[in-house]
Amino acid sequence: MKQNLLSLVAVGLLLPMSLAGQEVSSDANSGSQNVSPFTQASKRFNDWSISVGAGVPMIQSADMTSIKNGNGKNLFGYSAYISVDKAITHAFGLNLQYDRGETRQGQINTKDHKPLPGNYPAGRTQYDAISILGDVNFSNLLRRVDNKSPFRWALHGYAGIGTLAYRSYRQDPGPVYNQTLNYEAKPFKLGSLFGQAGAGLKFKVNNRIDIEGRVMYVVTGDDEFDGAGIGQNGYNLIEDQISDNFFNTTLGVTFKLGKHESHLMWHDPLQEIYYKLDVLNDKTQDIEVCKKGDVDNDGVCDDWDRQLDTPAGARVDGAGVALDVDLDGVIDLYDKCVTVPGPVENQGCPYPSNSTTGIVTDEDRMIKGIEFDLDSDRILPSNSPILAQAISYINASNSSFKVIGGTDTRGTEKYNQGLSERRAKNVKNYLIQNGADKSKLEALGRGEKNLLYPECDPAEKCPEWKNRANRRVYFEAK
Repeated sequence: MKQNLLSLVAVGLLLPMSLAGQEVSSDANSGSQNVSPFTQASKRFNDWSISVGAGVPMIQSADMTSIKNGNGKNLFGYSAYISVDKAITHAFGLNLQYDRGETRQGQINTKDHKPLPGNYPAGRTQYDAISILGDVNFSNLLRRVDNKSPFRWALHGYAGIGTLAYRSYRQDPGPVYNQTLNYEAKPFKLGSLFGQAGAGLKFKVNNRIDIEGRVMYVVTGDDEFDGAGIGQNGYNLIEDQISDNFFNTTLGVTFKLGKHESHLMWHDPLQEIYYKLDVLNDKTQDIEVCKKGDVDNDGVCDDWDRQLDTPAGARVDGAGVALDVDLDGVIDLYDKCVTVPGPVENQGCPYPSNSTTGIVTDEDRMIKGIEFDLDSDRILPSNSPILAQAISYINASNSSFKVIGGTDTRGTEKYNQGLSERRAKNVKNYLIQNGADKSKLEALGRGEKNLLYPECDPAEKCPEWKNRANRRVYFEAK
């Protein structure tokens, strides 16, 4: 039990850094810890969206209401909204929303051109509202942590304040329709505040679109919103309230913006924590590590291993490729000078300065490159060591180099060409900013024309690691 609690605390402390996309590195000698700052480029989730919707408002508490008033019928208005939404965390966000609509209240619809019997008037109110709403994702707060299934329904709660402007009309009762309606207008004022609160049920159609049904209760803070306060006939005294309030039921669509695959409001970090703890602490659970085995015993499953014949004892990277720290073509296992480039025939060590035998020129070299996420030109933090080695090699070389960008075969040829150029330019700028000689570098994009794995056309024919290898920037000596 103590071990489980300690594991939970440890994962919980690391969680904020994981969600923020921060890279943590420790210096074993000094004990210092460097945390890269959170930037737009390091985000893992989309957090902006735009919502639009339409619905039906019905006045519930006022001198003239929309719900079975006078003749026992409901009077339905109309409304529409648009909002810009920002997710602050996985469970809370802020929405800047504009509403426009018309309520209909009283005995009849004032646009029906019918006489009003009895002593009860009719009215309609056209309104505009601007508000800021807090958005609470109850599904991420209340969902069971042992529920590992992906969820597509989410319950949201909304509450906020804003400013309200309206134009209210009233038709007085009588046997003949009154062609002239009593009219009152109230413009936007900073001190004229209203509030609204309610709930919405969202359905995730896909990673870009949500559908949502909402029910909001609007407190106008004004006793003349319904139109009954216009004139001197005393209609405003029917309901002893200082505020006319109404329900607004809407159906809307949310468009999630950004280049990432998932939106922050659909991510539940608690499930990640408990799922990892379940796997770590359930000693009775059989975990199938490698479906296809590990033929070269390098610790990387064959499913993802890009070098299935790694020599025994060689250190490998995450893709199962033997490490070559100095990028001289001799893997570290056989390299007698691990940090200094040298020719293969001299076991990876440079020849003495007075020797010309067997020297490999820069023109014969191709420096290994780096890989990119799908549809992204962002340089990953994991590529920093490789690029640092490339800077040292470029500055020590007498040659100039082409920084060449490539893509996989997804997307159009024109789009891939532009993406490859952006990748090459970003890497070139990174090298220059970190000390590489600017005069030795030229950025060049080749799109999908020079694949590392030509058989991956189309991309569906290959496993993802091959497509990822095609999404690269590499270097060629001129």
